[in-house]
Amino acid sequence: MKLLLLLILLIPNNIFAEYKNTNGKAIEKPFKDLVKWMNSDVNPNLSSIEVSNEWKNINLNQDNDYIIWIGHSTFLIKKAGTVILTDPIFSDRASPFKNIGPERLIPPVIPLKELPRIDFVTVSHNHYDHLDINSLKKISELNPDAVFLVPAGDLKLLKKKRINNVYEFNWWETFKVEELTFTFTPVQHWSKRGLFDRNKSLWGGWYINFNDYGMYHAGDTGYSKDFIDTRLKLGAPKYAFIPIGAYDPEWFMAESHVNPEDAVQIMIDLEAEKAFGMHWGTFALTDEDTLEPPTRLKDSLEFPNSPDFISLTPGKVIEIE
Repeated sequence: MKLLLLLILLIPNNIFAEYKNTNGKAIEKPFKDLVKWMNSDVNPNLSSIEVSNEWKNINLNQDNDYIIWIGHSTFLIKKAGTVILTDPIFSDRASPFKNIGPERLIPPVIPLKELPRIDFVTVSHNHYDHLDINSLKKISELNPDAVFLVPAGDLKLLKKKRINNVYEFNWWETFKVEELTFTFTPVQHWSKRGLFDRNKSLWGGWYINFNDYGMYHAGDTGYSKDFIDTRLKLGAPKYAFIPIGAYDPEWFMAESHVNPEDAVQIMIDLEAEKAFGMHWGTFALTDEDTLEPPTRLKDSLEFPNSPDFISLTPGKVIEIE
């Protein structure tokens, strides 16, 4: 994994970067820091996390509204007759290569072919664990009418794979269908898929506003004031999906990946009613033990009037209104 990251991050082409974060800066790591991390002698405990088959007990197309965590940053959301899939990755590896790169610790809890009809797919940024082009292609083939919402700069990648109904967005741009509105929001991160495309496409979160309340998917992010700005512009979401993993070593990762304590602060900034932890337990991307993120999350919530922030079990059905 570290070698793959080195190959992706090695060439610092931010001089020609098209996009930067809202603080005016692009995240850039010096080569010596990459080498320092690569040479660190850390062997995380890669335990498999618990999964549930509860999703098999419902009709994914016809039953009441729900949220199901499929794994990593992939959520299946059904609300008011609309089905949304976030950052779908169903491949065995989060990698441009078949035989190297981060391998799944657990399979997708719902096989791709057993998904219900998909109406919308949101993509937060182009890293391989979030924009899995093979999964997007298969979803498009199974759902010819599905609409794909991607960051600015990524439309051409999907079009090259003959995926239709693709729209790309800059921050604060919206896509509206009747009483459903998607807004692409800023977060603190970066983009890159190859050696010469660093920050040539945008990154962000998705605020999904239904008629009665909103949901927010943060994608990948370091901590920033963007979440306060999102609440001030769009309102407090009822549900928020916030990353809690891929943060160790924190001296290297903090700019682009929050730890569980920062994730709690994001929930507080958003004033979300309920939050679900994501981006952990599916791929071993960094140095923390697999089960550390939910443990740290639970410990960070041991204070009076702490918010309702939980780490889900993949496959468990969360019924919503």
